[in-house]
Amino acid sequence: MSELPDELWNQILQIGVKTYALTYKDLCCVSISSPRLRRLSDHDSLWSHLLFSDYPSSSSSFPSSASSSKSLYKIRLERDRYRKKAAHTRAVLRKESQIAEHYRRVSQLEERLIEETGKWTTSFTEFSNLRTVREATVALNVWQPEVIRARQKQIVEQCSVSVDSRLRTLDMELKLCKQQIAIFQKALKDEKKRLELAKEELTSLKYHPLKDHKYMNSSNNDTHIKRRSKDAINVFS
Repeated sequence: MSELPDELWNQILQIGVKTYALTYKDLCCVSISSPRLRRLSDHDSLWSHLLFSDYPSSSSSFPSSASSSKSLYKIRLERDRYRKKAAHTRAVLRKESQIAEHYRRVSQLEERLIEETGKWTTSFTEFSNLRTVREATVALNVWQPEVIRARQKQIVEQCSVSVDSRLRTLDMELKLCKQQIAIFQKALKDEKKRLELAKEELTSLKYHPLKDHKYMNSSNNDTHIKRRSKDAINVFS
């Protein structure tokens, strides 16, 4: 490598950049290899081509105080990273807001389901009691008075509403309650699925492989990656 002239190295880097085989990260890695390669990779024509190929519509927003294309590329790269980070933060906040809304809906559906179940229980209890009244009415009309219990007779005499009519009404109410319970159960199940999906999406948004130690082979590997990243950043200075 040391025997190759600067002209040849310059041609290699020019071809790599123009054919999009080399990115700014590749140039940074090349520049930390040796002082000679750092000097060659800092050539303004290389960074000028990268600047207008990666950010073609942003050249007018660059400050005039920045002299080199590499400095301009660094400014645009930092802006782009800040924009992506802000967009990611907004996406995380929106997803957390969605999860909070799903929790609210789940809680609301659970309350409605408990309320409807309570109505069904009340109607069923009244339905059972009226069936007892109905049986007592039949006993009062058919059986001999001496075999009728005093309590059943009292219930029948105090009932001012037609037992059969009330039974039909309660039967309809029980059917409606069952339908509502089934609807709420299905809605609650679907809402819980949406909640779990949103939580998985939030976990995926927050996931960072370099910050999750269970995906790292060893602490030495982590240190090596951090050192290489720091070296690549220092190339812009």
